[in-house]
Amino acid sequence: MSQVTAIIGLGNPGPEYATTRHNAGFWLVDAIAGSVHSELRPEKKFLGHYAKVRIGDQDVHLLKPATFMNRSGAAVAALSQFFKLAPENLLVAHDELDLPPGQARYKTGGGHGGHNGLRDIASALGNQKQFHRVRIGVGHPGDARQVTNYVLGRAGKEEQAAIERAIEECQATLPMALAGDWAKAMNQLHSFKL
Repeated sequence: MSQVTAIIGLGNPGPEYATTRHNAGFWLVDAIAGSVHSELRPEKKFLGHYAKVRIGDQDVHLLKPATFMNRSGAAVAALSQFFKLAPENLLVAHDELDLPPGQARYKTGGGHGGHNGLRDIASALGNQKQFHRVRIGVGHPGDARQVTNYVLGRAGKEEQAAIERAIEECQATLPMALAGDWAKAMNQLHSFKL
């Protein structure tokens, strides 16, 4: 498997979205940057906020697109073209309705599952879907018609704490994933229980 050299967090820009469930991908990237005392800064050529950090013994590009979720692909394509990254070099962090708060899962390739950010990234990469994902559970409102309001809403206190614990566990498994030991990373992350 190709080595991951970029982690892209998905979310919507602006303070009104900062604490909404749809921004779980942003939260992970912010947590990674904070853990290595780095800060993402606006970078026009990548249409987002960017930092280069060291995780373990590897340099990693961090990106939070400054476009809205359904236009995330432009930023990912810009980063990929500039650094000559293949889809297999990318790890995209995003909110996941099909997992409860407190759970997260790694996945490689596959469809977008109705997630507009993933849909746009696959399209911007020429319909190549072999990028890695880390799916951060936010739960489901129980009715498809309520999904938009749900993901653009704030999590309750306990739910938010559960999401943050899952993000911590994602961070704990990242060195394994970045080293290419996906089986070990998946085993630890997928067996994590609150």
